[in-house]
Amino acid sequence: MATAEQIAELVTKLREERDALVAVARRISEEDAERRPPDGDGEDGWSAKEQLAHLAMMEVGYRAWVERALREERPDVSRGTKPDAVAYPLERAHEATVAQHLEELGRQRDRTQRLIATIAPAGYERTARHDNFGELTVMQWLRSYYRHDRMHRAQMQGRVSEYQPRFLRGEPDQRRRS
Repeated sequence: MATAEQIAELVTKLREERDALVAVARRISEEDAERRPPDGDGEDGWSAKEQLAHLAMMEVGYRAWVERALREERPDVSRGTKPDAVAYPLERAHEATVAQHLEELGRQRDRTQRLIATIAPAGYERTARHDNFGELTVMQWLRSYYRHDRMHRAQMQGRVSEYQPRFLRGEPDQRRRS
């Protein structure tokens, strides 16, 4: 069962990592936010706007997985999970301004924070399985949010992130540059 300290640490890290990502994104011009690194591969080849759109999409995806883990016994969330739509999906990332992406990220994070506020300490131990990630607890899924923010902040800064997700079956198609 998650302790009050672990839950408080989760909430703090979610806020700190998102604040750091937003600070970086706000300093990027609209023109630079649409520029793709010429030699980047996968997400490393995405523009900042594509990364922001991806973060919003994964926010709702992870949240849908957590919700299923809380409702169902050890669900396989790689099948049958219908995440909410986002305002600016990856394929339309350049249609929105950086500010619009940040507003969407804020709306989605507020929804995630409201969900977290409803989870009882024992709920953090419930699990869900995904083909790309294996079986994770609700706490592990929620920790993925701030690690994901940290990774994309580094990419927007032109740095290699110290965090790299571990995929069971290789990099998923969504990460390929469009």
